[in-house]
Amino acid sequence: MHILRINTRTQEARTEPVPPTWERLGGRGLIARILLDEIPATAEPLGPKNILIWAPGLLVGHMLSSCDRISIGGKSPLTGGVKESNAGGSTGLAVARLGIKALLLEDAPADDRWWVIVLDGNGVHFDPADDLVGLGVYASAERLRERYGQRAAISLIGPAGEMRLRAAGIQNLDRDGMPTRISARGGLGAVMGSKHIKAVVFDPPKGAKPPLADPKAFREAQKVYNQALMAHPQTTVYHDYGTAAMAAMTSHFGSLPTRGFSEGYFEGWERISGEHLRERLLKRPKPATPTHACMSGCVIQCSNVYTNDDGEIITSPLEYETIGLMGSNLGIDDLDVIAQLNHIANDLGLDTIDTGAALGVAGRAGLLPWGDGARALALMDEIRRGTPLGRVLGSGAAIAGKVLGVEQVPVVKGQAMPAYEPRVIKGTGVTYATSPQGADHTAGLTIRAKVDHLNPEGQAALSRKVQISMAGYDTLGACIFAGFGFAAAPKDTIARLLRARYGWDDVGEDILTALGEETIRLEREFNRRAGFTPADDRLPEWMTREPVPPTGAVFDVPEEDLDTIFES
Repeated sequence: MHILRINTRTQEARTEPVPPTWERLGGRGLIARILLDEIPATAEPLGPKNILIWAPGLLVGHMLSSCDRISIGGKSPLTGGVKESNAGGSTGLAVARLGIKALLLEDAPADDRWWVIVLDGNGVHFDPADDLVGLGVYASAERLRERYGQRAAISLIGPAGEMRLRAAGIQNLDRDGMPTRISARGGLGAVMGSKHIKAVVFDPPKGAKPPLADPKAFREAQKVYNQALMAHPQTTVYHDYGTAAMAAMTSHFGSLPTRGFSEGYFEGWERISGEHLRERLLKRPKPATPTHACMSGCVIQCSNVYTNDDGEIITSPLEYETIGLMGSNLGIDDLDVIAQLNHIANDLGLDTIDTGAALGVAGRAGLLPWGDGARALALMDEIRRGTPLGRVLGSGAAIAGKVLGVEQVPVVKGQAMPAYEPRVIKGTGVTYATSPQGADHTAGLTIRAKVDHLNPEGQAALSRKVQISMAGYDTLGACIFAGFGFAAAPKDTIARLLRARYGWDDVGEDILTALGEETIRLEREFNRRAGFTPADDRLPEWMTREPVPPTGAVFDVPEEDLDTIFES
């Protein structure tokens, strides 16, 4: 494995050995280490001192189920702090099979030309991207696949990234070539746009795989993990209903964001539920399916392919977070409309969470009548056309709130909250407040914990535990749902996999916790250097005083608990 540095101004590339302090990190943890070592914490996120990083996790490269995710990171133009955003699809596997421990895109061009970077068995080269500029993600991906082959993995941006909108993400292809697996959060698409890179193509030699120190031991540990994952009841739930299964649970708790986070229960929730989604897709012609794998080798297959009545693909997948932020959050109960909003966001290269939250802010400002799908689609077209209002909405909820004069904006550290009402699921509220990443459910979701979610006591300790585990999984390159298998498998399973993969005989059963603690420590230190203080580890003040129906809850976890959450 090696480090690959590419200067986007000079177009020079060089490989380097992996520094000793980087060797035992991957994914999110490695990104945090690189940020501290390489990027001035006060650097302008869209300036030449920022670095855009691709880092596969420690277990990526061998089609271990749900463990081939790619982490992309840099300093966030949305939060001003550390950012790692991971995705499924084919990119992680391809980067690992090219022998790349981390890819670093450095500097920024001095002119306005746009480029495609190609990484293959022959090295690195730049191709002009003049014919791709201004194209949506779907058309761009089609041209790139025609040009570079159907086997190649691709990371690319849409018009939102080209415009440097703060809610822009980086799209990746799924195993079927659909460019819909997005590293969505934190505005990393804007960072890629600032470097004038439309796409990065990863094309490893056929049959290439990272070496295994002990192939037999790896396969044995893989079998143990797969059996535990397949036997877990949640695997069946997500296989059948996908992440949309969460709509029923959040509705039950009164924690489904509704009409601009003004309520926690949506009367139309059943029409946007996982059960209704599955029923609809089973009735529609192929390729519609409620069960689909975004990564090769995944046994959970929690993705879906959403089509119209004629079998034309609208989006793949339609996820719970999109359903929540672009559905109930806007008062919309029609899955077809939500899927169309999702399609436009994908084509623009936008995070549906921050964009959906921004549309909710527009609703609060009187620019979007609740439940008006046609108006929501028209506002998405404003973003596509780059109008002043469109640029505001495409820059995310925090900027939209400032421009439109709305106080009730659901953000932390400038990043929008996902579809779990933090006044009700208070452990997740603690995660939103204290995660170095900004509001992010994948940093530590607590809704499945067997606790009284409305009781503020003990929520910080619960959040801390889950945040550390999730940082560990992100460093391994594991999907959040892989955690079901690892939790059910023997405690030494991750250690066995890492020993067999790398020959690290000193790895112990506590490796997940060790990786998670180290990752969060590094992230918090970068944010501290960037100027973050305890005042940044807070939910918006309005959530501490405005009760959310139907529970009447406010966020009342003591500030002392937030300030001391990571003190050991």
